[in-house]
Amino acid sequence: MTVDARAQLCLVSFNEAWGSAWQPAPPARFRIAEAKSSFWGLAEGALGARMTRVATTHASASAEPTRRDFLFIATGAAGAVGLAATIWPFVSQMAPDAATIAAGAPVDFDLSHVAEGQIVKLFWRGKLIFVRHRTADEIKSAQNTDVASLRDPEADAARVKPGKDQWLVVYGNCTHLGCVPLGNEGAFHGWQCPCHGSVFDTSGRIRQGPAPINLPVPPYAFTSDKAIRIG
Repeated sequence: MTVDARAQLCLVSFNEAWGSAWQPAPPARFRIAEAKSSFWGLAEGALGARMTRVATTHASASAEPTRRDFLFIATGAAGAVGLAATIWPFVSQMAPDAATIAAGAPVDFDLSHVAEGQIVKLFWRGKLIFVRHRTADEIKSAQNTDVASLRDPEADAARVKPGKDQWLVVYGNCTHLGCVPLGNEGAFHGWQCPCHGSVFDTSGRIRQGPAPINLPVPPYAFTSDKAIRIG
């Protein structure tokens, strides 16, 4: 058998053994083109995946501000309530309480509700105060009294404010032992102590009984024609 015949026989035997599994290698230019195609396919896939992730992230970001704003609002509201609760005790302490008023804070009183001939009781510094709306006869009686005849001489004009003769403001405890005298009682129609019999006139001056001095006049001033401030 010649050399060509043997080579031909070997080629046939190789083809029969490997079949179509073996193919000759394609030229180099075909391999480069195929590589480029694979590269751009992978690049397009990666770009598509990235765009998908960006879109998903954007959607999540769009929803996130709503939740974040709610948390900010809720936190701010809670903080405001907490701040108000913290500050309020300090603010409320700035207003005088009943004990402070009793200890000496000024007391405003509206005179418009006091009828003529009426005596109203109120407190300042823990002390009882009488506010009396005197009638014309009570004013006349107080003004016409002989001051020299009094145990504690004092003119009526010195015990009222100028031009406000109808209003008498005095402490409400007897100057003897501190009892509370009854209004519109006694020989002088001012006050009379039910305990020891001290009698005061319509100007609050002692006229009879054991009390040594007149009912004192507290510090006060008119803030208007129908209002006074004691203290």
